[in-house]
Amino acid sequence: MAVIQKEIRLEGSLGKKEVVALFDSGASYSCLSSETARHLGNIEPLPQLLEFGTAEDGRKVSAKECIRLNFYING
Repeated sequence: MAVIQKEIRLEGSLGKKEVVALFDSGASYSCLSSETARHLGNIEPLPQLLEFGTAEDGRKVSAKECIRLNFYING
């Protein structure tokens, strides 16, 4: 598993923002803070709660909403 830190631009229906993203080759989903998401686009409820494991043994985080965004790396 490799983790890469890179600056990217996110664009949604409500705006755009430059952020530093962590890319994990073992990840199945992309996650971002709800505060950032609400500034960029329309939030939609997921049909069911999703749970994700973390690097911390036994710790999980969950998501109940989603957003559609475009992202750009190196332009």
